[in-house]
Amino acid sequence: MAALKHEIAQQQPFSGPEEEALLNVLRTADCLERAFHHSTRQWGITSTQYNVLRILRGAEPQGLNCTAIGDRMITAVPDITRLLSRLAALKLIHRQRDKKDRRVVWTRISAAGLELLRQMDPVILQAPKDLLGHLSNKELAELTRLLEAARRHCVDGNGPVACDGGTSTAGVSCDCKPATLTKA
Repeated sequence: MAALKHEIAQQQPFSGPEEEALLNVLRTADCLERAFHHSTRQWGITSTQYNVLRILRGAEPQGLNCTAIGDRMITAVPDITRLLSRLAALKLIHRQRDKKDRRVVWTRISAAGLELLRQMDPVILQAPKDLLGHLSNKELAELTRLLEAARRHCVDGNGPVACDGGTSTAGVSCDCKPATLTKA
């Protein structure tokens, strides 16, 4: 019996190797995300909030607007504006309206946000080694190649995400082709 079938107590065979592979990718992504979230939890932020802080640290000193933050996110979130509001409430970011175009809000990481990332860096930089260090460099390169190849057929592969979680200004859909997945 395949490992995934046993893990999810699936009685029926998969519809094909594509379904088995897709479910394995989703199961693995969830497993790695939960482990990574566990690494960030001790600082009182989620892995998604960490991702935003990391993005904003990389955009210093000018900061980014909401759409640009969404474009750079590892995982698309449905409401970036609310996520930024939570980070602002924690005083980890600063937001300011553009002087020329009041519709645009620029977001920058705060000194407190930079300090939090400095504290987190040693643990977070170790996480990939802890989670994937059992794989050889050759296996990691092959895994990366295969995942990148699989993403090429997504409607949005790595396209931008709008602040409302929908379509970006570039007109790119935010979702891969719809699929119905059921656990038998």
